[in-house]
Amino acid sequence: MPTLVAAAGRPAAKRFLEFFTVNIRNRNTRAAYARAAGNFLEWCPKHGAGQFGDIQPVHVAAYIEQLGREMAAPSVKQHLAGIRMMFDWLVTGQVVPSNPAHSVRGRRHSVSKGVTPVLSSEEATALLAGMDVSTVVGLRDRAVIAVMTYTFARVGAVVALLGEDYYAQKKRWWLRLHKKNGKLNEMPCHHKLEIFLDEYIKGAGIEDDRKGPLFRSAIGKTGKLTGRPMFRMDVWRMVRRRAGDAGIETPIGCHTFRATGITDYLTNGGRIEVAQRMAGHSNAKTTGLYDRRADDLSVSEVERVGI
Repeated sequence: MPTLVAAAGRPAAKRFLEFFTVNIRNRNTRAAYARAAGNFLEWCPKHGAGQFGDIQPVHVAAYIEQLGREMAAPSVKQHLAGIRMMFDWLVTGQVVPSNPAHSVRGRRHSVSKGVTPVLSSEEATALLAGMDVSTVVGLRDRAVIAVMTYTFARVGAVVALLGEDYYAQKKRWWLRLHKKNGKLNEMPCHHKLEIFLDEYIKGAGIEDDRKGPLFRSAIGKTGKLTGRPMFRMDVWRMVRRRAGDAGIETPIGCHTFRATGITDYLTNGGRIEVAQRMAGHSNAKTTGLYDRRADDLSVSEVERVGI
């Protein structure tokens, strides 16, 4: 609890906590906005605003200006959004009379191409094919990366999968992915993904555990799995380790496979509106940020310089 909130009394503290527990349902958004609001409210007493009533738009503007020298524009915009939403909640709860962040504007940020690093089709294929699957952990890691690649799923949706979310329907196997904002996306598995999942599930001996987590954490370096689910950071560390083993120099992350899958799908004649539905995007422009087909064109054009 920030000192400024605690000093404002029990009703203000209660309303502040309700902003995160009642108003925000997504766990990742809750964590991001908690950092943004907490950091700002700890900053305020050091800069002449020791109480809620002392906070003015100039304080918010000065804080955002400071963040702009330390963070990228998207991160600054996220912090400002969190602060603005928090004060809106406090205003409706009659903790403060007005929102000091309402009139503050962040840095403009517009992109036509995402910054997520992507792999070529050849690199992604080599990564999956060259992975050591002599242990159940190797089978698990290959299946996790394959799910992110072939379904364009975020890592949060992948680690949330249960055994029952992989099911047979219409002579094919499907995955039921729980995505952001409570969205449910059911899609058939690529035939290679079916193979990877089947081999992992058989190797892990979890065919009959339909209510348990599909992807389970490992017990140290024993090569054995627990009954607990993997966390997102577990997957990130695994991805970096597997990429290093494969000789991939690009500093990839979990989102790389989402961008790689979408780009490869579009390269092979897929339609942007279908990719949008598969990825669970509400806007095709968002899907377009993951389309990196122009990268190869740019490289070939640069090589035209004959010096």
